[in-house]
Amino acid sequence: MPLGRLLITVGLVLVVVGVLISFAGRLPFRLGRLPGDIYIHGKNSSFYFPVVTCLVLSLLFSLVMWIVRR
Repeated sequence: MPLGRLLITVGLVLVVVGVLISFAGRLPFRLGRLPGDIYIHGKNSSFYFPVVTCLVLSLLFSLVMWIVRR
């Protein structure tokens, strides 16, 4: 029984990710270019660290894992 629930949950997560990827261009925000992400552009180099994107993804994955464990 737990394996069946896990497979159903993983399948639903894959469907949601697929839909998000399909409609990513139409979303009002771009994942990876959220306000709060650090981007420093110099003459010969650039540095990019997606702080807010990492926090959002961590929150999303934590929520999914919490749902799976319930």
